[in-house]
Amino acid sequence: MNTGILIAGFGGQGVLFAGKFLAYKGLLEGRQVSWLPSYGPEMRGGTANCSVILSDDPVGSPIVSKPDVLIVMNLPSLDKYEDAVVPGGKIFVDSTLIERKVRRTDVEVHYISATALAKQIGAPTLANMVMVGKVIKETGVVDAADLDAGLEKVVSARHADLKEINKKAIRTGFDA
Repeated sequence: MNTGILIAGFGGQGVLFAGKFLAYKGLLEGRQVSWLPSYGPEMRGGTANCSVILSDDPVGSPIVSKPDVLIVMNLPSLDKYEDAVVPGGKIFVDSTLIERKVRRTDVEVHYISATALAKQIGAPTLANMVMVGKVIKETGVVDAADLDAGLEKVVSARHADLKEINKKAIRTGFDA
C-alpha cells in the first residue's frame, strides 16, 4: 500500500500539525513515511500545505504531486489542487468554509463541516483534527485505535492538556 496525502489550507489552520500526526501514526504502525511541509511567507494567514506519504515500501520522493487523498481547508486550496488528485482518489472538503462543490466526477468526495463541528465540541481551532478523523474512517490509511501514541508524538509536553481535546476532535470527525 502506498498512499499520497496532500493537506492544504491557510496558515494557522493546523495543516502541518494534521500531516505530522498522520505521519507519526503511520510510523508507529511500522509504515514507511514522509512528511514535507510547505507554507507561504506569511505563515499565519498565508497558504500552507503538506505532503504525507504512508507506504509499505521505502519512499523514493517526499513530494506528492498526484495525491490519492486531498484534504482542503479553504477554497483557494480546492481550486488549486482539485485537478491534481488521481482518478479514483478521495477529496475531503471542510464544507463550513467551502461552499463550492467538487467539479470532478471521477473522485470520491466527502463534505464535512469540520469548522462547525470543532466549535460544537468547544475546540474551534481543531477543525484540522476533525478532518483527520474523517480521513481515518473513510480511507483506513492509519488505524483508528491507539490515537494516544500518535498524539504523544505531536502534542508537546507543554501542551499535554490538549491531548484529550485533540482525541475528541478526531473521534468527532470519525463519527461524522
